[in-house]
Amino acid sequence: MTKTFSPALRLAAPLLALGLACTAFGTAHAAEPLLPPAGVQAAAGQDAVRIIDIRDPKAYGERHIPGALNAPYGKWRGPATNPGELPELPKLTELVQSLGLTPANHAIVVSTGADATDFGAAARVYWTLKLLGLKELSVLNGGMKAWNEQKLPQDNEAVKVARSSYQPQLDTSLIATREDVGQHVRLSNAALVDSRPDAFYQGKTRAPAAKISGTLPGAQQLDFNQWFVPGTSTFVDTATAKQIAAKVKREQGQDMVAFCNTGHWAATDWFGLSEVAGLPGVKLYAGSMVDWTQQADAPPMANQPGRAESLAYDAKQWWEKKFK
Repeated sequence: MTKTFSPALRLAAPLLALGLACTAFGTAHAAEPLLPPAGVQAAAGQDAVRIIDIRDPKAYGERHIPGALNAPYGKWRGPATNPGELPELPKLTELVQSLGLTPANHAIVVSTGADATDFGAAARVYWTLKLLGLKELSVLNGGMKAWNEQKLPQDNEAVKVARSSYQPQLDTSLIATREDVGQHVRLSNAALVDSRPDAFYQGKTRAPAAKISGTLPGAQQLDFNQWFVPGTSTFVDTATAKQIAAKVKREQGQDMVAFCNTGHWAATDWFGLSEVAGLPGVKLYAGSMVDWTQQADAPPMANQPGRAESLAYDAKQWWEKKFK
């Protein structure tokens, strides 16, 4: 039996199909935060994809993923006094424009993959790009180490890309300032997540630029090393990430703020909590403990050693620096 349709329905049918296609595309378009080497290789040839290799120029110049652009990690960091500070927006704008990036691009961040600490560099660049308004973002899981283990193609050809004219605006929902953290400490109205290993969390050591040992009052520890398959630099799967994220306790509706020494290890916690486990309201305190302890009127720290212990630690650090 042959079906007949009214002229109006015949006219509407192509529009309906277009709408369904757009809906399907919109659903499929969201990039996975973690891509295995094969996934990066499959995406590499697409026009909208930008592979951002954040290794040092020497390593990049020797061998890199075909088509990858070099933007060393140091370009995404702050001054020597506190590398964790977010660079000024004009500097970041110049950087993303030089890489030809706009929100229409899918940016894939590639680091060395040497160890768990190295992943923090990829996570921090990912977070910075998201802060600048890019949404289609991924990290090569395992970095160049994983790429090499798969014996996938590399070359040393120089890569050029047309500059973009993108003018980013900061998405402040992703960042916690010193003032924000101070409010959270005073009101106990956020889950503060210390991403550092035990020695830092317990106040037994501190970053060289931090003035005081210890942690933020009320902070919960979530050592960044937990996010990796034991003995590797491979980030865990989604199910495992959700189990790790469940260790952090917060009241309904509260923000969650990850911090460390200079916003490097904390970027891994932010990435795991927000991007892989899918928790809402996760922020990064970019300046972290170096920024916090440099303020003149910082409130007392938790796990802060006594004065005698602090003086002994400072003397030891001075001696080792002078005579190493």
